[in-house]
This record gives sequence, structure tokens and C-alpha cells, in this order.
Amino acid sequence: MPQSPALAFAFVAPALLFLAAILGWPLVQALALSMQDVRVIGSPGAFVGTANYERILAAPEFWRAAGLSVVWVVANAVLQTALALSAALVLAEKFPGVRVARTWIIITWIVPTVVVVVIWRWLFSTSGGIINPLLVQSGLIERPVGFFATPWTAMATLIFINSWRWFPFIALMILAGLLRIPGDLYEAARIDGAGTWSRFRYVTWPLLAPTLSVLAVIGTLLSFNVFDVIWLLTAGGPAGGSRTLPVLIYETAFKGYRLSEAATISVLATVFLMVFAVIATRTLEKGEAR
Repeated sequence: MPQSPALAFAFVAPALLFLAAILGWPLVQALALSMQDVRVIGSPGAFVGTANYERILAAPEFWRAAGLSVVWVVANAVLQTALALSAALVLAEKFPGVRVARTWIIITWIVPTVVVVVIWRWLFSTSGGIINPLLVQSGLIERPVGFFATPWTAMATLIFINSWRWFPFIALMILAGLLRIPGDLYEAARIDGAGTWSRFRYVTWPLLAPTLSVLAVIGTLLSFNVFDVIWLLTAGGPAGGSRTLPVLIYETAFKGYRLSEAATISVLATVFLMVFAVIATRTLEKGEAR
């Protein structure tokens, strides 16, 4: 029996109202705040219109932070996907202890962020850490490296740590997609003489592509908003080399006491993410329609 659009809307209306309350209202508040001149929380502010947007869009530090955010997102997406796909392909095989391995891999994801930061700060330390001695003994480097001493090494190290933290979650999602692929397809490919690479290219990859596409969108949105790992390890330094937009928002609001400008940056970042999400969703829909 066909259902009317009004009835369908009635069923989803409670969920839409809930989302509007927890997402829409804070966004409206941030938009209103961005058009005022508020320095600290609770203080009154005069209406300034688009003056904050003009000031932020003309600020070099905003564009630098935006560029670093893009680098951060792309690098995390590539490294996390590579690690997660490799781990998922291994966990999809049948070998003794596979159930223990599938359970153990999620441990790195559920460990609290503060614990992860403390461990990796010690591992990468130039005094007492074990990463530098291992690299020196293996001949890869001649002298200890200050992983958090320069903008380039700090950003690269942060990307590695964040990818290490999040790839188990993505690996489990990919593993779920792999386990849904019928085994008969692999058996037929083996009968036809397809090797390991051919089975991956013509069976695994096409059927796993929709899952990877969805994870790419979700991973991008999550990576863009990462703040805790960066702030706890480098606080956006050195010399602003890891100051992404979330870090810039925090510094502007709570260290520079420019709450309205921080809200302005938040609104601009939200608009960017919304545009990305809409484009990515439509691209996925077109891909599924083919």
C-alpha cells in the first residue's frame, strides 16, 4: 500500500526536531554571536554585522590555519585508510587467533586520549624515549630527532599519532564490509585463475568501494574537528606549525578573549564542512545510481 509524503514526514518529524534542537539552535547562536562584538562569555556586545567576517577573511593566520587543516585532513585520510585497509584484509582471513586479533585491535581506539598522548609523548621524547634510539641503531638516522621541534616534524608526528588512534575503528568498519562479500565470488575467481591481486582488484575493491566512500566522508568530518590530540601534544606549535582551525578557534576565544571572532571562524568552518558533506553525499548517490 503506497504511503503519502505527509505520513512519511510525520514519522521522521520527531527526529528532525531533535536534530534541530541539538544542532540547529547552537548554530543559530554561533551565527548571532559572530555578528556581535563579544570579548568574553556573558559580556554584552554591540551588533557589528559582517565586520568580524571581513576581519577574519583578511587575516593571514586564518588562511594558514585553513591550509593546515586541509593538509591535516588529507594526510590523515590517506594514512588511516591505508592502515585500516591493510589491517582489515589481514583480519578477514582465517587463521588461529583471528577472533582475539579482531577484539584486540579495538583496544587502541578505546584507550583515553590523555593516555595515548602521554604514551606517545614519552616514546617520541629525545630524552628517555625509545623511538630515537631504535632509529639510530637501525641506521635510519644519525642523531636523535626532535619530533615536536619543527613545524614539519610536529605536523607529521601528530598525523601519525592521530592515524594510529583512529585506524582500528575504520578497520572494523572495513572488515564488516569485507565479511559481507560472498565467498562464492572469490571461489569463482580462483577457478578462473585469478591471483591474489586480481581478486582484490576485480572482486574486493569494487564491492568495498561504497563502504570506503562513506568512511572517507565520515573520516574527513571527524579529522577536521580533532582538537585534543593537537592541543595536548603541541598546543598548535611550534611557530603555529600545527595550528589548525579548531586550535585557532580555541586560542581566539579563550586566549585572545575575542569570542565573536572565534564564533565567526566556527561558522566559516561549519559552512565549509556542510558544502563538503553535500557534495560528497551527492557524489555517492550518483555512484550508487550507476
